[in-house]
Amino acid sequence: MEKKQKLVFITGAGISKESGIDTYRDKGGLWEKYDPAVYANIRSWHSMKDKMNEFYNERRKDLESIKPNSAHFNIVRLEKHFDVHVITQNVDDLHERAGSTNILHIHGELTKIRKDQDPVYVLRGDNSQTIDIGYAPLDLKERPDYRPAVVFFGEAVPKMHEAAKIVRDADIVVVVGTSLQVYPAASLLDIATTTEIYLIDPAEVNSKSDVSFVHIQKPATSGVIELMAHLNAY
Repeated sequence: MEKKQKLVFITGAGISKESGIDTYRDKGGLWEKYDPAVYANIRSWHSMKDKMNEFYNERRKDLESIKPNSAHFNIVRLEKHFDVHVITQNVDDLHERAGSTNILHIHGELTKIRKDQDPVYVLRGDNSQTIDIGYAPLDLKERPDYRPAVVFFGEAVPKMHEAAKIVRDADIVVVVGTSLQVYPAASLLDIATTTEIYLIDPAEVNSKSDVSFVHIQKPATSGVIELMAHLNAY
């Protein structure tokens, strides 16, 4: 049996936008409504924990009613033709609910919590100690030493080493729904050894990377369909 090519997706907020999840940086996005210095910074977690926890409890509750869209499902369909890996900047669980097999959350997962002090995760990216609470709120009175299992601004991204290895071994890399402005995730393209790279994003490209790629200038749902045509995979 012929070995499947390794197809790696790097996904961002744009892929979930068509499911109804607000992006962070776009016009009208979450960071226009909520100051990230207050709601997404590790310093704020220590100084105003209740307020930040309420914000993430609301995001978790909203997520329950949101469904994966056709872009998520078509990525799953590509597993018939390729060895598909998803590296996502998103903290939602839409890739999981669509049925993707290999998913790496580099910025954490909204549906999970972990202890405030978790050196195993911080040092090695090992999230075996995290607890899946689904869409329920985190009650800090019951669990005062826990926090959302997401990466706040000002924190390291321990899963980047694992992500780098996946990208380095890829035959094809596809970036979907991210502006390539979010670091360190944006640096992943710089270590790709393949020249077959696609960017699916409706906006004009403003990449800081020197890597060349095919730009499919469409939203995620229609862009992934065009990608499938490029790859002759339906």
